[in-house]
Amino acid sequence: MNPDVAEGTLVRIESDLDIVSARMQGRAIAVQLGFGATAATLIATAISELARNVLLYAGRGEIVLTSVEHGTRRGLAVLAQDRGPGIPDIPRAMQDGYSTSGRLGLGLPGVRRLMDDFEIESSAGAGVRIVAKKWMPYPMT
Repeated sequence: MNPDVAEGTLVRIESDLDIVSARMQGRAIAVQLGFGATAATLIATAISELARNVLLYAGRGEIVLTSVEHGTRRGLAVLAQDRGPGIPDIPRAMQDGYSTSGRLGLGLPGVRRLMDDFEIESSAGAGVRIVAKKWMPYPMT
């Protein structure tokens, strides 16, 4: 999990307004990269879910949006990270309906479904680091 943070767009998440900002910036970058309206909306939704989790569980953190390439593939990587309490049981947190906040428990599993690649690192007390990538539906020429 190593999208280049130095070249990405950093959005600090400390309030609900920051969630909106991250979502808007993600959509704009997706469109700029050539994603269609539907894919840009899926990406923006995933960013919203990740940013909401940062705010809800850690109180603060960041979203980093980075264009990525792998061979002839091009896409957008979304890094969400915080220094909150972490996720002690990742497999359980990835199950639909599981929530420690009383919400629907669709956030992380939903992000995994919306994006093409999904990686998560966490342990209790060590924060969370998630990288989700969406790839363009056609290769670069």
